Amino acid sequence: MGSSLEAKSLRKAVVPSTLIENPSPGNLQSTRLALHVNKDGSSCWVYVASGCNIYKLQILLEDSWLSKGKEGLLIPEQTEVIDSMLVKRCPHRSEIQSVVLAEIESTGYLVLGSVDAYGHLIVSKLDASGKDVDRITYSVLPQDSGVGEGSWSGLCFSPIQWSMAAVARSFCKSVDVYDQDIHLQTLRTLWYPSSLNFIQNLGQGSETSILAITEGCQLSIWDLRMKENGGCVHRICGSIGDIFYAVCSSSTGNIAVGGADRTVTIYDPRRWAALSRWVHCSKYEITGLAFSSLYSDYIYVQGVDYEVFCGQWQESSKVFSFRGDSNWLGFSKCSNRDIIGGWCDSGSIFLADAVAK
Repeated sequence: MGSSLEAKSLRKAVVPSTLIENPSPGNLQSTRLALHVNKDGSSCWVYVASGCNIYKLQILLEDSWLSKGKEGLLIPEQTEVIDSMLVKRCPHRSEIQSVVLAEIESTGYLVLGSVDAYGHLIVSKLDASGKDVDRITYSVLPQDSGVGEGSWSGLCFSPIQWSMAAVARSFCKSVDVYDQDIHLQTLRTLWYPSSLNFIQNLGQGSETSILAITEGCQLSIWDLRMKENGGCVHRICGSIGDIFYAVCSSSTGNIAVGGADRTVTIYDPRRWAALSRWVHCSKYEITGLAFSSLYSDYIYVQGVDYEVFCGQWQESSKVFSFRGDSNWLGFSKCSNRDIIGGWCDSGSIFLADAVAK
C-alpha cells in the first residue's frame, strides 16, 4: 500500500470543575463525547454529556512537540481550555447516554444529537462555528413514552441524510428509525443492542437503508427497505458469551466489531466473510472503534482500561497508542479528520491528531 499513518500530537486538557464537578457514571460504552475541528484547524470544540446536560469546550490545537515513552506510548502535552459552557437547549429528563455530531456536507451546518436512558432524542442544528443552537431543535419521545427501566441508548445519523436517525435502546431490545421527528419503523433485536452504525458505500443507493447493530455476541445487519424478517437480512455470531460493544463502518464499506473478546474483526458486507481478525489486540474489553478517514486500512481502538491505540488491521500492527488517566466516559473521532478525543472520569480530555506519513 505504501500509505501509512503517524501521530502528530497528543494533548491533554482539563474540564473546569466549575463546569462539571463530578461526571455522571454512564454505561460501559464511551458514547458521551463528540468533537468538531474549526475550519482552520486551530482549535476543536468538544461536546460532552454528564447527567441531563451537554457541555462544550474549546481546546487549542496549535502545533506541539510529540514525545514518546516506552513501546511507542505517546506522552500528552498540557493544553488550555480556552472556552467552556453549558449548551443551551431543552434538557433531558434522565441521564444522557450518547452524543453525536454530524457535519452536513456543503451547508457548513452541524447537527448535534443526544439520547437519554429512556430513548428520548433531541436534535439541534448548529452553524459551523458551533455558536447557534436555536436554529432548529426538535425532540422525539420514545414510542412507549419511556416506561420501564432506563438503560444504555445509542444514536447514529445516516451519513448522507442527516435528518435520518436511528436510536437503540438496550433494555427494550429495540432500534427506532426517525426522519426528523417522524417515526418510520422499529427494529426488534434478539439481544440487548450495544452499538449501531449506518453502513457506508454499499452501492445501489443503500446509504440510508443499511444498519449494522451489535446485540449480545452477534452482529446483525438490517435493511430498512425490507419487510420480511422484520428487516434483518444477516446475522453473524461471534464467540459465544463474548458481548460486542462497538461497531463502525469505513468509507469502503467494511464493518469492524469489537467487544469482550478483545479482538477487532473486520467484515466485508458484500460477502459477509471475515476479512481480518486482530486477535487480543486490546488488554481489556473494546468499547470504541473508528476507521481512519485518511486510510481505511487503519483503525482506532478504545479499550476499557484507559487504553486507546491506532493500528493497521490487515497486518495486526499498532502504530501508536496512549492512555487516559482514569475510565473513559467518552471516546470519538472527528467525522472527516483523523483527530480522536477521549474524556476521562477524572475530568481530563485527550486529543490525538494523526497525519499521513
